[in-house]
Formats: sequence, C-alpha cells, structure tokens
Amino acid sequence: MTAGEIPEDDAAGRIARLEEHVAHQANAIEELSDQIAEQWRVTEQLRSKLDRLTERFLALEEGAAEAPAITRPPHY
Repeated sequence: MTAGEIPEDDAAGRIARLEEHVAHQANAIEELSDQIAEQWRVTEQLRSKLDRLTERFLALEEGAAEAPAITRPPHY
C-alpha cells in the first residue's frame, strides 16, 4: 500500500457514510419540496381571496359614492 491509498475497509466505510449522507439530503430535499408546494397552494388561496375582497370593497365604495347628498329635511 502506498501513502495515498486508503485501506479497503476504510474506503467501504467512507462510501457507506457518504451514501447515508446523500440519502438524508435527498429526504430533506423531498420534505422541503413538499412544504414549498403546500405554501404555494396556501399563497394562491390567499391571493384569490384578496382579489375577491378587493373587488367587493371597490364595489361597495362605488355604491357609497353614488349615495344622495345629505340635505336638510324640508320641515326645517
């Protein structure tokens, strides 16, 4: 064995640890992807609700602008 060589036992152990590390990272990436998808769904729901509320507010505001002016009743 030369100075740069790794014993076969150590190499197999290192490979096993690297494979385990990659598996954990793949699992974490999948969980994060699921969370992002859920947050995107919630964001879209909130955006839709905000759009509907904005439309309702604008419609109510238009209706309020068309209300007759307040005048004194004729009996004054």
